Order: sequence, then C-alpha cells, then structure tokens
Amino acid sequence: MVVNRPQINSESVRPLWSQAEVRALYELPFNDLLHRAHNIHRQNFDPNKVQISRLLSIKTGGCPEDCGYCSQSAHHESGLKASKLMEVRRVIAEATKARDAGATRYCMGAAWRNPKARDMDAVVAMVEGVKALGMETCMTLGMLDLEQAARLKQAGLDYYNHNIDTSERYYSEIISTRSFADRLETLEHVRQSGIKVCCGGIVGMGEEPVDRIDMLVTLANLPEHPQSVPINMLIPIEGTPLADAKPIEPIEFVRVIALARIMMPKSHVRLSAGRTAMTDEMQALCFFAGANSIFVGDTLLTANNPGEDKDALLFRRLGIEPMEREAQ
Repeated sequence: MVVNRPQINSESVRPLWSQAEVRALYELPFNDLLHRAHNIHRQNFDPNKVQISRLLSIKTGGCPEDCGYCSQSAHHESGLKASKLMEVRRVIAEATKARDAGATRYCMGAAWRNPKARDMDAVVAMVEGVKALGMETCMTLGMLDLEQAARLKQAGLDYYNHNIDTSERYYSEIISTRSFADRLETLEHVRQSGIKVCCGGIVGMGEEPVDRIDMLVTLANLPEHPQSVPINMLIPIEGTPLADAKPIEPIEFVRVIALARIMMPKSHVRLSAGRTAMTDEMQALCFFAGANSIFVGDTLLTANNPGEDKDALLFRRLGIEPMEREAQ
C-alpha cells in the first residue's frame, strides 16, 4: 500500500495520520493488515515479551461522572457501594505482593472527577511508596490541572492514565458530564509536566468502525504518541446504560490492535478490560498484531480479569515471557 502523508506535526516532525489513510488500512485483507502490524512490532519490540501491570482501585464507586460503561458512576444502579480512599500502607502492601508476583508496573485508580486538595498528600505518598519498591508507577484520578500534574511528577509518577474512550463524534453518546476537550486538556497537562501518557479507549460501545478509526487518529496525532495505549473491550455491566451493548466481533477487535501498532509503533499497546471474554486464540492474534502489555490479577478496578495462573499458562503455550522493567 502506497502511503502519501503530506501533513507534518511541527513539534515532533512526524507525519500526521488522516482518517482516509487509516480507513484504508482498516479495510485491508486481514492477513495483510496483520503482516504489516507484526513486522512493525518486530522492528520496535521483542515479539515474545509482554509487559505486566497490576491495577488497584484505591477509591471505588460514587463517581459524579455519568460514563455509560462504568459501574462506579453514582448515576447508575450497578449495586456498587462507594468506598473511602484506601490507606497508604495498604496500597504499599498490595504493591509489594504484585512486585513479588512479577508485575513491573503498578497502576492505581480512583473513581473521581478530579482529585481534591485534601487527597493529594495521600496520593503522593502512594506514588513515593510504590516507587521505593522499584516499580513503575501509574495513576488514573480523573482530570488534572497543571499544578496537580507537576506535584505528581515531583513525587516520581511515571505514567498517568486518562483515556479518551472513543471518537469525538461519538463521545457525547457515552458521557455528558465531561467533554472530549476536557480529556485532551488533562492529557496536555500530563505531557507538559513530563509524566508519560497512558491513553487509549474502549470498543464495543455501539460505535461504528469510523469511530474506532477516529479515536486512534486522535491518539496518534497528539504532540507525542502515548507511551502506553490501553485498548479495552467493553464489559457490559448490569445497571449501566451499556449493559445490553452488542459485543464487538473478535476479528474487528484484532484489527483495532493492529492499527494501534502501525500508527504508534513505539508505544506499548495493552490488552486491558474484556480479556475474560477473549479466547486464548483471540489473545494470541492480538499479541501477533502488536499487543505487548496486559494487566494481571483477578480484577480490574471492579471488573473480572483472567487469573494469573491462566495468564501464565497462556504465556507458556505461546512462548511469551514477561518484559523486564524499563530503564529509568
């Protein structure tokens, strides 16, 4: 396929992706798309190593946002009770167990619209404590202002997760309490602070293929590619507006993974939520297409996740090994 890409991002001097160009990739014969994605993956990563992260909910439920997919929203009758912010020492204890089990990155998530001033001391202490264990740190706390981002950077935060979820066109169908521009503003605050960006989205929410394409175009055309790109497959949760959403077809999901790898060749592309609904064969195709990061553990915030024994067995069958911690 001949690629003609005249637009240039002036900050990083790299070509910008057009929607038409990415649609042409998306519509390639499946084997051609995977071949291209896998070759790019091999040029930038060891294809038989996968980065292992662990995710902990440090504050669950009661979120004022109305994200249609989320059981933690106070707007939905999902049966989930709100909790207080977890104690720092408990977070460090859980992180220690994750490190000893092989995780190299520890991600902490709070069901907030944005962190309050009264919570920042505890959040900073969590980052410092996990860093002291020799792990990479990641947090997702909702929207951040520049001052909060700078403080987290000073504490040693490596990554900040803030997904754009879907395309700008489809965004208002999923969320009404926060704008797409709000998402991009937080990403810019994170980038300016020097924290690495972890940003992806969710597929299977009733969106069209064009929305998946546009979501990836937005991510790939940011001033810098996100260092981590989590691709979530919707887990329909009873009591949320998307409880009856039609699942995305497995082949279509793999196409999204392949596109992410082609468009953001040096990013870690993570299989995130939804792996419990994926067969081993589907996950194997995702790894071949360029996915090279997963969450381990029985839960992701409030949703189920394959157990570590199941992941270890799959890795052995595929000849995959955990990736070592990145050099700082």
